[in-house]
Amino acid sequence: MKKTILLFALLLIPIFGFTQTLENIDYISTFKEDLAAIKKDNQWAFINKEGSIVIDFREDLTETKTEAGSSPVFNNKRCLIQQQKDGINYYGFIDTSGKTVIEPQFLNATTFSNNYAIALELVKVDLGKNNLLNKDIVKYNYFQVVIDSSGKVITYLTEATPVELSTTNLKKAPVISSKFLSEKLVAVMTKNKQWIIKKID
Repeated sequence: MKKTILLFALLLIPIFGFTQTLENIDYISTFKEDLAAIKKDNQWAFINKEGSIVIDFREDLTETKTEAGSSPVFNNKRCLIQQQKDGINYYGFIDTSGKTVIEPQFLNATTFSNNYAIALELVKVDLGKNNLLNKDIVKYNYFQVVIDSSGKVITYLTEATPVELSTTNLKKAPVISSKFLSEKLVAVMTKNKQWIIKKID
């Protein structure tokens, strides 16, 4: 009888164990906002301080360079994601539950800082219609903008920059040349490689 109970207990330990074991992990980031990114087979997930996966492995999490390395990271409860449409990457954000809170729509974006991020907003401009080919004539511009944690544009930092939406011209995301100086100040580099300091209202 004792042998039967012992055997039953040994069989239950792997099922009702006290800890979750994560194996074959390729990279583990440091904790930020109580979450750490882990990489396995080119996919990223997030674990909490108990070692439980809170955001499962997925391919759309975007790496951010930090002093500790390059990995997805949460800032102000937002993490960058990217989604490819017609061969072009668009950037958005998820919250700490893994839910998409800002749809991928920007040509590039920074991580959040003091509840703001800098992003490249894409704007479609209708120029009319080519009656001969029965096609709409459009062009695209992007602006460097400051967004809040809901994705709302707070202020425009630059004038329009023309862009051609093609995989040959947008193999890489356009560079963001603006940076936060403080909670309410942004430095914007001009085409002449000089800086303008703008205040966020």
